[in-house]
Amino acid sequence: MMYDLLNFKTHGNYAGNLVALEKGEEFPFDIKRVYYIWGTDRDAVRGRHAHRKLEQVVICTSGSCDFILDDGKERATVHLDNPAQGLYIKGCIWREFTNFSADCVVIVLASEHYDESDYIRDYQTFLNARADL
Repeated sequence: MMYDLLNFKTHGNYAGNLVALEKGEEFPFDIKRVYYIWGTDRDAVRGRHAHRKLEQVVICTSGSCDFILDDGKERATVHLDNPAQGLYIKGCIWREFTNFSADCVVIVLASEHYDESDYIRDYQTFLNARADL
């Protein structure tokens, strides 16, 4: 499966914690787009797509949620609940996320600007694309 969990260096003291993300050893690509999601119903399912080229790092900055990742052969569920950890999704991976806590805030850092043509929104089309890899 084409994902990794990135553990970010945390700087903390009596005043709280800080994570700085910079391209290089700790961050795998130049960030071209950032968006965040909050106020999602617990049982909602978001995502339901894959990307042809886009890379993403997903960070749950508050609360928790589950990411279900599918490479066409196997599925993995990754529970996110640590703001010092990011889920790095690369390659053509089907993704869905659900099981949102009431206080869940997810930030997504993307390698490219929004491009609708990079999305695969139909699961069978995704499976066909995976077969071509």
